[in-house]
Amino acid sequence: MTELNDGKPRKVKNARPFSFSIEEDTSNFGIYVKGGIVTQVKEPKVLCFKALRDAMTDPGEFLLSDFSKFERPPVLHLAFQALDKFKKDHGRCPAAGCEEDAQSFLKIAAAINEASADRKLDTIDEKLFRQFASGSRAVLNPMAAMFGGIVGQEVVKACSGKFHPLNQFFYFDSVESLPTYPLEPQDLKPSNSRYDAQVSVFGSKLQKKMEEANTFVVGSGALGCEFLKNLALMGVSCSSKGKLTITDDDIIEKSNLSRQFLFRDWNIGQAKSTVAATAANAINPSLYIDALQNRACPDTENVFHDTFWEGLDVVINALDNVNARMYMDMRCLYFQKPLLESGTLGAKCNTQMVIPHLTENYGASRDPPEKQAPMCTVHSFPHNIDHCLTWARSEFEGLLEKTPNEVNSFLSNPAQYAAAMRKAGDAQARELLERVSECLNKDRCSTFDDCISWARLKFEDYFSNRVKQLTFTFPEDAATSMGAPFWSAPKRFPRALQFSAADQSHLNFIMSASILRAESFGVAIPEWAKNTSKLADVVQKIIVPTFEPKQGVNIVTDEKASNLSSTSVDDVAVIEDLLAKLQEYAKRLPPGFQMKPIQFEKDDDTNFHMDLISGLANMRARNYSIPEVDKLKAKFIAGRIIPAIATSTAMATGLVCLELYKVMAGEHPVEDYRNTFANLALPLFSMAEPVPPKVMKHKETSWTVWDRWSVQGNLTLAELLQWFADKGLTAYSISCGTSLLYNNMFARHKDRLPKKVVDVAREVGKVDVPEYRRHLDIGVACEDEDENDVDIPLVSVYFR
Repeated sequence: MTELNDGKPRKVKNARPFSFSIEEDTSNFGIYVKGGIVTQVKEPKVLCFKALRDAMTDPGEFLLSDFSKFERPPVLHLAFQALDKFKKDHGRCPAAGCEEDAQSFLKIAAAINEASADRKLDTIDEKLFRQFASGSRAVLNPMAAMFGGIVGQEVVKACSGKFHPLNQFFYFDSVESLPTYPLEPQDLKPSNSRYDAQVSVFGSKLQKKMEEANTFVVGSGALGCEFLKNLALMGVSCSSKGKLTITDDDIIEKSNLSRQFLFRDWNIGQAKSTVAATAANAINPSLYIDALQNRACPDTENVFHDTFWEGLDVVINALDNVNARMYMDMRCLYFQKPLLESGTLGAKCNTQMVIPHLTENYGASRDPPEKQAPMCTVHSFPHNIDHCLTWARSEFEGLLEKTPNEVNSFLSNPAQYAAAMRKAGDAQARELLERVSECLNKDRCSTFDDCISWARLKFEDYFSNRVKQLTFTFPEDAATSMGAPFWSAPKRFPRALQFSAADQSHLNFIMSASILRAESFGVAIPEWAKNTSKLADVVQKIIVPTFEPKQGVNIVTDEKASNLSSTSVDDVAVIEDLLAKLQEYAKRLPPGFQMKPIQFEKDDDTNFHMDLISGLANMRARNYSIPEVDKLKAKFIAGRIIPAIATSTAMATGLVCLELYKVMAGEHPVEDYRNTFANLALPLFSMAEPVPPKVMKHKETSWTVWDRWSVQGNLTLAELLQWFADKGLTAYSISCGTSLLYNNMFARHKDRLPKKVVDVAREVGKVDVPEYRRHLDIGVACEDEDENDVDIPLVSVYFR
């Protein structure tokens, strides 16, 4: 329908899975034939705002953050008006815990409320207004971080016109962070300390608890830097009785510097945790901090051992992957430690409080896995630049990292390598050997001219020959078995590229590919390698063989296929033939020859890695008429960079630290805690109480995932079975890890009953019980008197 190809945006309505309507009369348009690509665009929006004077008296609708406080924004609007009037009258804010100032503040608020005819509040919450007045002088780090993130994003919106700004007023409070116990005026008095503002709100008792806290921060990236800054300013672990342990096994990279603000360019290559700890100590020299470079995982449980975990007061996650979060959740669950979890993705952020016995754990609910593009789409039918870049990254790693590694494995121990390939004996092994064979034979490079020839032939193979074969196998008018057009959306019909030395993008591909090929083969790179005119002269002399498409070539079109290698009955014979050829090729190599595998590094702009990947992706995009991207955009996608900005990071950590007050004070009910999801781009703020843990019951006993049954003493298996019998349960199976220690179905297991549980675990399960371990965790399958299975908690036998 060519009338729609004028580039003018149309408003979509009635969108359905496979069709949509537009707000336009198309009765006079030509007939829709087939195909067509629709691109979603965001239309600019004009917003109008009231002047401050008008908005104060008529603020309009408030943006809510917490739906349990639906009536709170108008109350806070009045409170801030009363505070402005108090400051104007007295030249200062109300003093903390001062009854006289509180009374004066309440009178001012009541007078303003009476004068507000249209927006008058029915009642004034005296307790809330007293809390407001008492804390009005204080600047709290978590609130500053949280609001700083919001305001920072609003500044960016104002400068860029990107994303939707806040509409007039946004109010937020966290009065539930205040201690549950009453605060006396003497608890709020200043002591000429850097924490006086915080003490004036939360009291000296909570301040002392925070200073003496043993805190574990896992991760020292964007979130970790913000947390360290916040904790140092709050005085957490700033006493000789407390300690903050931070661990991160990563080093600082150039791309970290945009948001991981404790690092500077001279720190690149240094350990993140060490540099961050030093910077935090500069913020607060009283901070007792221990920086480690260990990954928190099963392999480091000798470092983060039982004694370490048992001494902790709180754990704060600053991680960037689900697997690490799940491990930390498992450990906090096991040792019953509060876990403060958060994460960011661009302008979005979320926080989750995992509080022993009050809330569900992190692993209780999981997001669905992200959808991955089918392999056949990436390799043969791309329809967006992400597919092209995924393919380009895969080819880069295959050509320059995986194949050289395979070559080196073969050359280091040919007999062992051959045995491994014979044992595999499948299509993947055959394909791997074909790559190694090509690399050591026709694709072997001895001079830089060889590398240029290889790059030129690769261009022809990737962007011409493969496309010709694809369109020969599936012509433009091809149909599916159901009679529908094969090349229907989202498939795009490709066109082969004709190499041209006059096309700068073609030459840039040849340049980056030949330089990296030379690097992997240890070939000297001449000075003229980066001279495109000299390169063009060499390329034009290369003879490229004519390609003829073949009949019967199998191209995978099944979106569920996980492997593009086609299995053949001849795989074993082909593998034997390839291994024999490899032995011959190896004899032609110089003594001690090894290739140099090249690992993708996105942050070095001089290494040609992104030049090659963006060249591969854009040439492929050109094949399929997909819009090309610049190197920066290619780096973002191919480098798998998770979008992260300082504003959402600051907000997330500020919100978590408001929850930290509750954790350290203790005795807060689950209703006081808040989980948050926020999107600064919309903007959207959604806060809710955490979900309580699921409760399971047997007779008079109830438990949750937080409970662990502890059995004291170095018991025998028989004594352990009796321990369960006393609870009205029959333990019919006991395991430790993956080993079965006892099952009443096996007669020979009765011989184990007199033995100690820990000895059976050592002998039967080959369980390693190091000296620092004082207990053994076992899984026990039980049933009740009616032979119904009962899902009981983890059982820990304390044998020392």
